[in-house]
Amino acid sequence: MTTATLPRVSVVGLGKLGAPLAAVLASRGFSVIGLDVNKTFVDAMNAGKMPIVEPQLNELIAANKERLSATMDANEAIQKSDASFVIVPTPSDSTGFFSNRFVLQAMETLGKALRNKKGYHMVVITSTVMPGTMAAEIAPALEAASGRKIGPELGLCYNPEFIALGSVVRDMLFPDSILVGQSDPKAGDMLATIYLQMCEKKPPVQRMNWVSAELTKISVNTYVTTKISYANMLADICDRLPGADVDVVTKALGADTRIGSKYLKGAMGYGGPCFPRDNVAFAALARKLGARADVAEATDRINNFQIERLSNLVAKFAKAGTRIALLGLSYKPQTPVVEESHSVKLAANLADAGYVVVVHDPLAQDAALAVLGDKVVGASSLESAVRECDLLIVGTGWPEYKEIDPAWCKREGQRLTVLDLWRTLPAEKFEAVADVLYLGSGR
Repeated sequence: MTTATLPRVSVVGLGKLGAPLAAVLASRGFSVIGLDVNKTFVDAMNAGKMPIVEPQLNELIAANKERLSATMDANEAIQKSDASFVIVPTPSDSTGFFSNRFVLQAMETLGKALRNKKGYHMVVITSTVMPGTMAAEIAPALEAASGRKIGPELGLCYNPEFIALGSVVRDMLFPDSILVGQSDPKAGDMLATIYLQMCEKKPPVQRMNWVSAELTKISVNTYVTTKISYANMLADICDRLPGADVDVVTKALGADTRIGSKYLKGAMGYGGPCFPRDNVAFAALARKLGARADVAEATDRINNFQIERLSNLVAKFAKAGTRIALLGLSYKPQTPVVEESHSVKLAANLADAGYVVVVHDPLAQDAALAVLGDKVVGASSLESAVRECDLLIVGTGWPEYKEIDPAWCKREGQRLTVLDLWRTLPAEKFEAVADVLYLGSGR
């Protein structure tokens, strides 16, 4: 398929995931128009630089401006596209379920615009929704607003992304597989065609009905969180077994093809905008259906326990009043996002316990301070944070922390204790001045 015959695409929602999706599609030859109610995002996209921190994003936007535009007019977006990807927030509500209010608003907006368009159009829901939502809420809303029935003139697919902030562009270009929940084969064919052109390689396309795709999405994330909590449980056990090493154990476990090595590292708990809430939603869904979700609930309990576990570990090395430097506040490297960050939760817990907590992060320091308030002190620099502390914790494995100068750790008459929660620092580099301790190392 040549660039000239590729479907034209609109992306509804130009946030942390929508803007990269638009940029990646444009980079692969698609004509893309973004649609958002936020004028700042629309103007930024048209200017060629988004106010979103994500590796490769603005480089792709700048390099593909001739195929990329944005608007606040839904009619323009619909007229200039053959397929619309909806990637708006679905925040969790008080029950743990995902709220569809923004998706339904988008269905109303797109549906009204579709009344003024002739010919086939496909709508793709990329936002994560609860199983059963496509059939019960989204499809009826789109049909009512558009005056069309899903079928020959209107396609509707569920197509959630499996990506992580900090590597969104790479994850979109090189996915393990593509999940397509299709209304009918015509819509599924069109979506598969788009992805096989968009992805650098040709990933397998898993095609199924809506509800199976909805369940698959949250099942994948719930299964991954189970692996994370299992590895953290092992690290806790290894810490209590002299001579045990969680990295040795998980390496051997991961070599078994029934298990695999990904996400099997004993460290801090999982955080961010997806994993915690997907696990809670999965358990809430099971309860509503009268099913058991004991594994998901146990995974969540183990994850929440990690803050207490780490706080107890700190108490073994430092008394209240000690000055602690906590490096890394984002829930993972390469993003400023601190949502459900275990580093932020640990900082708050230590501050409440009476420690003087100084925090540092290459990108997320301001966001974390907005959450923590005056409980902690923001470091003026990485060097000052390390030089002035009595105990050092590396909480997020930013590559910048590998460059810490051992001279900053030198203390008169004593050795600095470093709790390196992600094995970021090479212990041998610091052996003359500090004791670098890793989680799950049997010490």
